[in-house]
Amino acid sequence: MTHLEEVQVGVQSIDRYRDVIGQERFAELEATADDVRSRLSGRVIWNVNSTARGGGVAEMLRPMLSYVRSTNIDARWLVMSGNEEFFRFTKRLHHALHGSAGDGSPVDESRRAAYDKVSEDNAHELFALVEPGDVVIFHDPQTAGLLPHAKRANVTAIWRCHVGTDTLNAEAHQGWEFLKPYLECADRLVFSRHEYVPPEVDRSRVKIIQPAIDAFSPKNQDMDDATAQSILSYTGIIEGPPGAGRRVFYREDGSPGRVDRHADIIRMGRAPTWDTPLVVQVSRWDPLKDHEGVMEAFAQLADGRAPAGSELVLVGPNVHSVADDPEGEDVFRSMEESWRALPHGIRNMINLVCLPMTDAEENAAIVNALQRHATVVAQKSLQEGFGLTVTEAMWKGRPVLASRVGGIQDQLRHEQEGLLIDDARDLEAFGKSLERLLEDPEFANKLGECGRERVRDNYLVPRLLQEYAQLIIELDKEGHRVGEPA
Repeated sequence: MTHLEEVQVGVQSIDRYRDVIGQERFAELEATADDVRSRLSGRVIWNVNSTARGGGVAEMLRPMLSYVRSTNIDARWLVMSGNEEFFRFTKRLHHALHGSAGDGSPVDESRRAAYDKVSEDNAHELFALVEPGDVVIFHDPQTAGLLPHAKRANVTAIWRCHVGTDTLNAEAHQGWEFLKPYLECADRLVFSRHEYVPPEVDRSRVKIIQPAIDAFSPKNQDMDDATAQSILSYTGIIEGPPGAGRRVFYREDGSPGRVDRHADIIRMGRAPTWDTPLVVQVSRWDPLKDHEGVMEAFAQLADGRAPAGSELVLVGPNVHSVADDPEGEDVFRSMEESWRALPHGIRNMINLVCLPMTDAEENAAIVNALQRHATVVAQKSLQEGFGLTVTEAMWKGRPVLASRVGGIQDQLRHEQEGLLIDDARDLEAFGKSLERLLEDPEFANKLGECGRERVRDNYLVPRLLQEYAQLIIELDKEGHRVGEPA
């Protein structure tokens, strides 16, 4: 049975950003919020996606909406449902938009009826809640089938695509051809990069809005070394004792939280100590994130001795916890098999970590501790929509080693905030760059300091809210009449 889930979102005052971004930018944001509120006239801004936890979209939505609600604008979040067939196909579609074949299954008319059926079932529930004149932001391929229903319901419909590829190949065109009939029903199409906009869509309806992070979320809030050590020791990621710190963090509603769950870890022997330099990659267990390539590159580099005595920590969610990613378990099992095939001495330097997902904020606090403690944060993606893990690491002042793909290359400038690998599959180049960062801590620290300032200037939530607000104002001025039935 189809069941829309409404995700409960609290309220966080946007005032906390006043000192972070400066008074001038903050005053501009306040004025824009006032304008949107007057235009909405009591109507609702809805966001619809396919999961409440796991992945960058869910992580962005919760803080964004909590800040919007603090300005007396009614913003809500719905999660659509689907069966296993639907999510396997939409994951295949996700790969296609990245220019990848995924599992090789077809992306054609033979899949449309099943996709439309799930969309229609969700639409029945969705438009029992959404009223004419409301604004609905639909996120990613899973939700595109709802756009024709939105058009008939007389709502302002925005489709937000968080993925794409710099080079549109046959796979990508196949994916966009499938989505084209639905996208024609959107009032605006939002992409993260100009390069992601395919010829299949009307560019006059396109808006470019880059993602951002929340500096005060459990994943990005300030955390001292003692707290990080306590969290990482308790979860089993590093060897104890936990030290003098307490494994505490602050939830999005401002209340205190505590890390109470352990990580599932595959390793040989003892955990790395607090003093062991860690190379950390955090992302979904997705073939496009290329955890396995990171492991292979580190294994080649560490043949005999890892630089600076470092260890590799590859991190992802519990493989049973992300509803819209059915291939995560298969990817992790393949990783484990590859790890077991490595020589004994190499396996001893590599840790495979699955983080608990029962409490999303607890999970975020563990990631925060890991990224802050990392000597180097890696993101060797083969394709990447934007790469929020890179943004997060830069905000924490960590040097980043990443592939020059997708939105990563927009936010991270080579040898200014981190190092970029031109060819994501070049393991030797990745290894040499990693060795450089590990062996030259002064250079690495300088990259980290510059990265934090770049995020402050460009990739925090206030800028994202400002651009979405301007889009709503733009639609209203064009006659879409936000807040009034069409």
